[in-house]
Amino acid sequence: MNGARLAALAAGGAVKALKRYAVLALGLMISGTGFAEDPKLDTPSQQAAPTAFAAEKPQPVLQWGIGDGKSHLVPALDILGFDFLLNQFNRHFIDAKTYGSNFSSFRKNLTGKWVYDTDPFATNQFLHPYQGAMYHDFARSAGLDYWHSLGLTVLGSALWETAGETDPPSINDQFTTGFGGSFLGEPLFRMASLLLESGGGRPGFWRELGAAALSPSTGFNRLVYGERFDGVFRSNNPAVYTRVQLGVNVNASVNSNVNVNPNTDQAGVPQSYRKGEVIADFTIAYGLPGKPDYSYTRPFDYFHFQFTAASSNIFENVISRGLLYGTDYSLGDNQRGVWGLYGTYDYIAPQIFRISTTAASLGTTAQWWLSRTVALQGTALIGAGYGSAGTIHGVGQRDYHNGISPLALMTYRLIFADRAALELELRDYYVSDLASGESGGSENIARAVASVTVRMYDLHGVTLKYTGSRRDARYLNLPDTRQTVGTISLGYTYLGQTRFGAVDWRPKGAGGP
Repeated sequence: MNGARLAALAAGGAVKALKRYAVLALGLMISGTGFAEDPKLDTPSQQAAPTAFAAEKPQPVLQWGIGDGKSHLVPALDILGFDFLLNQFNRHFIDAKTYGSNFSSFRKNLTGKWVYDTDPFATNQFLHPYQGAMYHDFARSAGLDYWHSLGLTVLGSALWETAGETDPPSINDQFTTGFGGSFLGEPLFRMASLLLESGGGRPGFWRELGAAALSPSTGFNRLVYGERFDGVFRSNNPAVYTRVQLGVNVNASVNSNVNVNPNTDQAGVPQSYRKGEVIADFTIAYGLPGKPDYSYTRPFDYFHFQFTAASSNIFENVISRGLLYGTDYSLGDNQRGVWGLYGTYDYIAPQIFRISTTAASLGTTAQWWLSRTVALQGTALIGAGYGSAGTIHGVGQRDYHNGISPLALMTYRLIFADRAALELELRDYYVSDLASGESGGSENIARAVASVTVRMYDLHGVTLKYTGSRRDARYLNLPDTRQTVGTISLGYTYLGQTRFGAVDWRPKGAGGP
């Protein structure tokens, strides 16, 4: 990985792009101090541990995973039925040859060699993980714990690879569906369960509908099996920070040596980036460290999930990371954190190229109180997994490349009381030619996101953001590829809590609630 390039991208590109907007950001921060007054949202309980969108703390709904509310058979039947229906749909409406599987093709795939397939990028890197998320949540909503659900997800993926298609079973699909599906499915299940817990009493129609939208498998089991699975997975009241943003790219720049002109007899046409695209973003941080009565005994008791949709390519980002196994720690009176083994699933596609990985990483998530009113939250991870990366619409370019993929992540959020937050995110991915369908190629993708958010009134704010991404690809039989894209966006932000997710465990005399 090229750490120097990542640092240069963050420090140089972000500063250069943001300097013309510095006066605007400063004005927003100053004016925001006069607007951001809403004592009812800034209660001691919300300061100590924020809840999703400043709602009342979640209330347990019946018992979950107890007695008849726990089943291994139900999710197994769910997965079999789901695979059958998906196969029949694909067979009749997508590709009769590929999905026209029978006992003969099943037996051949069961005893044959596994390969690396070359299905479209979105199919392998998003649809397969989402298929795995369906498997995972069938099991979770039937009362099974995380590890048993992961096992059923891996088995469900293997069943699809051998019986759902006539093509030879795929190694990369098995990994992204089995493990990527679990790392994606668990946050979806947790968010659906948190919604069902919110509002007090038994969930009504709208909460059930919202939970089904987040986790269709959960909605299916709750609807079909009735009272058997009416119990809701208990969140144990974590500290949660939620944020919704809606904005527009006001400026963009692209530097690329990729030609998009399909007529090779004519002059090359460089890639471009669509300005003015509308962007919607949802982010949740669940189980933020520092809440005194919260423990990390179950996988994904801490997780971070982000979904970004854009008018140009719909699914621009799907990012999930969660603590698989670890514990909390403290360093003095002003610092709290968790550390351990994280599972991560990333899908990032900024119009001109894309990267996706499923990985395991070692790292930490922590918060420091730097003063009575200023807090710093951050995450640092380093790990490896299996990834894919490639260009979009490039003539004479490889669609994407698979391989073992080391990665690194650093994120920071500097919180100024209930006024503003400065955020910086740095990512680096290296897709090697190890465990790949071809040799002699590699890709390095670096990404930096810098933003400032100012709370103007109540839970409403304004965000100014710079996003810079760079891709360097080298292959033996292709010219080296260099692509850089930088965008500036401005938009509205609906905050989940007035203090931007800061958790305050300090006594009142030290600045606490």
